[in-house]
Amino acid sequence: MYIPSHFQIEDKKVAYDIINEQSFATLFSQHDGIPFATHLPLLLDQENQYLYGHFARSNPQWKDISHQMVLAIFHGPHCYISPSWYESNLSVPTWNYVTVHVYGEVELIQDEKELVDSLQKMVLKYEIPESSYQWQEIDADYLARMYRGIQGFKIKISKIEGKAKLSQNQPKTRQELVIKQLEQIPNINEQKILSLMKANLRK
Repeated sequence: MYIPSHFQIEDKKVAYDIINEQSFATLFSQHDGIPFATHLPLLLDQENQYLYGHFARSNPQWKDISHQMVLAIFHGPHCYISPSWYESNLSVPTWNYVTVHVYGEVELIQDEKELVDSLQKMVLKYEIPESSYQWQEIDADYLARMYRGIQGFKIKISKIEGKAKLSQNQPKTRQELVIKQLEQIPNINEQKILSLMKANLRK
């Protein structure tokens, strides 16, 4: 990923937080000699440096992905930045955004216990504590049939790149003008970028 130095996320903890918060990722690999992508949740095992996930068995991507170096992209908040927000229109539109790219080699999971453990952890991550859905209470035969319909995998992380483009290449006064405009836009993405820009200015 192209990352100018002022946009680079150097703190690994910040990158891990983005992976955990924006965990519905896009996974790219080569399939039959061309790029192939699947959109799916990925679970971070920070201690052992793995990402866990699973494909539907009908998805052909898994069939030749073993031992490939792949790319998982975690998309954070993003929004349009208008030149009309600046003190001068002698500028061009741009886009502010946050993203993390993770590279690693894929291992298909053959051990049922490892697969089940990863699925249980994923359910626990997304289900609220008071949810009526309890994994342990689901019929074992039903789950066994579901397992046959998926292929689990894990990605051994070899590199993490993070980018937060938050107008850091602009003068502080211009960043403040952008913040004032974003404060007037109630959309979720704009509000998240606003919060990140404010935090960045306080550094």
